[in-house]
Amino acid sequence: MKKTALVYRCSSCGHEEPKWLGRCPGCGEWNTLAESARETRQTGRQSGVSSFPLSSVNPDEGSRVSGGMGELDRVLGGGIMNRSTVLLGGEPGIGKSTLLLQISGLAAIKGRVLYISAEESAGQVRLRADRLGLSASLERIEICCTGQLEDILVLLDAVKPVLIMADSVQTLHTDMAGPSPGTVNQMKFCSYELISWVKERDSALFLAAHVTKDGIISGPKTLEHMVDTVLYFEQAPGGSSEGDYRFLRAAKNRFGSVDEIGIFTMSEKGLSAIEDPQGVFLVRREGGLPAGIAIAAVVEGSRALLVEIQALTVPAKGSISRVFSLSIETGRVSRVAAALEKHLGLRLSDQDIYINVSGGMRIGEVGVELAVAAAIYSSRTGIALAPGTAIAGELSLAGEVLPVRRLANRSKAAESLGFTLFTQKDLKPAIAALFGKVT
Repeated sequence: MKKTALVYRCSSCGHEEPKWLGRCPGCGEWNTLAESARETRQTGRQSGVSSFPLSSVNPDEGSRVSGGMGELDRVLGGGIMNRSTVLLGGEPGIGKSTLLLQISGLAAIKGRVLYISAEESAGQVRLRADRLGLSASLERIEICCTGQLEDILVLLDAVKPVLIMADSVQTLHTDMAGPSPGTVNQMKFCSYELISWVKERDSALFLAAHVTKDGIISGPKTLEHMVDTVLYFEQAPGGSSEGDYRFLRAAKNRFGSVDEIGIFTMSEKGLSAIEDPQGVFLVRREGGLPAGIAIAAVVEGSRALLVEIQALTVPAKGSISRVFSLSIETGRVSRVAAALEKHLGLRLSDQDIYINVSGGMRIGEVGVELAVAAAIYSSRTGIALAPGTAIAGELSLAGEVLPVRRLANRSKAAESLGFTLFTQKDLKPAIAALFGKVT
């Protein structure tokens, strides 16, 4: 039997208290606690939940289908998992709606797609679909332009879609979770209802989400724990001179790796996947490399890529030197600079160091450290590296160049583009071999 209890729930964040307070302990807002009834279940009765042998579960429930884009399938771990939920975050205008609409039209599914758009009208979505060349797939896409949860659940039961796109999770709302859309309680309640609907049926759910100025998904962190996969859709900082690149990364993936990266270009025809990006981030030059440039062979997920590391050292404006880097962690650059100063006697403590990766790609793996060291050394001394050399190696604080994983893949990628891979055991001999001398 159910027993009714009275609680005081905050209309702003959903925090509950057993008695009324003037200020909510959860969000700090004043006069937001309102009396609400909550039903609790009494213990001592027989549960209606039963267990069953794992062998009786149909393995097809865990099958995947292609999202129609190879780079998306790579990041998801092989395709869209049945009965899964994906949270897609990105800055405004990055292309989240474009990506969701292309998945709706290109995914290899047998059934209908429900596209929930509370931010755009049906006419705006149709114009985008025509521009993306999805006219042949429009018959299977159902669209509803509302954020009201109750209306969406009725449509789900009527349409029975195999793929659901909600754009965006911040616009979903229900009167049961408070009067204001976009609050923490609204997002958690509405997302939980949609996730529960998907988990009980052979469907998959994509939730688009906005990000804050810090680049993290706006809303409660609980939302990321509720879903199966969290994807971030990013753009190269400041754009790119050779193409408008987009990067798709997984911050969480219950069904695959979080090390994979998907690379796309954005055009008026939508997003195009770059299936073989080995030489995309290299700048073609004639007459050799200028000082401060090094080519690094890095591994992102299952692929080896060659990227151009650019370094610039200039006298510090103040008494403290600084490191400026958006593509490589500044702490990693500082450690490399300290190793150069300690083991090579290269004075960098009075220099500001700027590091950039051509194309704006973010690199987090340790195999880039030797290339960063070579680029900094080249910029500080004015000596250019020999052309045709790709560098890979991890740099220790003791001045050792440590081996890196998947060296064969890096070597193969370098050779396919006409480079020879370079590794050495110690920093000083490595720099000497790269530049011909150590000054």
